[in-house]
Amino acid sequence: MLAVEKKRWEWEINNKTSYWGESLRELWSFRHLLASLVRRHFILNYQQTVLGPVWILFQPIMTLVTYVVVFDKMVGIPTGTLPPVLFYFSGIVLWNFFSDSFSGTANTFRDNAHLFSKVYFPRLIMPLAAISTHFIRFLMQLVMLLLFIAYFWFFKGLRPSLNTWLAAFPLAVVLAGSIGLGLGLFFSVLTAKYRDMSNLVSLGIRLLMFVTPVIFPLSLVPDNVQWIVKINPLSPLFELFRLSLLGEGYVTPWQLLYSALFMVIVLSGALLLFNKQGTKLMDVV
Repeated sequence: MLAVEKKRWEWEINNKTSYWGESLRELWSFRHLLASLVRRHFILNYQQTVLGPVWILFQPIMTLVTYVVVFDKMVGIPTGTLPPVLFYFSGIVLWNFFSDSFSGTANTFRDNAHLFSKVYFPRLIMPLAAISTHFIRFLMQLVMLLLFIAYFWFFKGLRPSLNTWLAAFPLAVVLAGSIGLGLGLFFSVLTAKYRDMSNLVSLGIRLLMFVTPVIFPLSLVPDNVQWIVKINPLSPLFELFRLSLLGEGYVTPWQLLYSALFMVIVLSGALLLFNKQGTKLMDVV
């Protein structure tokens, strides 16, 4: 009896689906594709535009001007001891990162069906490329926020106190981006099956902002409705973001633990659903 040598393939395409999806080793082997997609997304967004990448800074600045005029000058929402410019811009920067991460991954299957049906690569590469692009945008806007803080520090006499929460600044960013990615992966499956879910995503992001401390401090919310804001896992992250950079905000370790547990549950569940339904959805899209 002749021994038949088994061939070992680097990867194999079959009709089986798994909740666990691709291994980290396989994702790492496609790292160059991920880098190329990030570069492609960044260039396509600003190709043949007048301002180019300046839009990354122009958009939040125009939003900041609107917030200052409407919510500070007209409505008069107090921002504590913080200048309205710093208070609103800090909320805008973190909110843009979350909302872009959410909306940028929520239509993964619908927007990339032409690629998924023709070329094999781990489906998770596309949402990772999207959130990486938005993270670069976030870093550019964060630099502008730091310049604003430096201006108020040297020319306006602002002296934000350094506190023990400063080291937790990356935690707020990572948790906010991960929650946006998890929700985006979950809704990417739904938007592939039901096209009108895209409208629900857009509406949900707009409404969610009004129960998140973006344009108001948590301390300003009346006690009888404060629970609505507190059940929002993003609320402690925005308070932590301001507390770490500006020295003013209210957050407890238990609130951060709640946000972290929410992120783990949502992201883990969304990854399992995304991996299991990824191949099946090609017949639907």
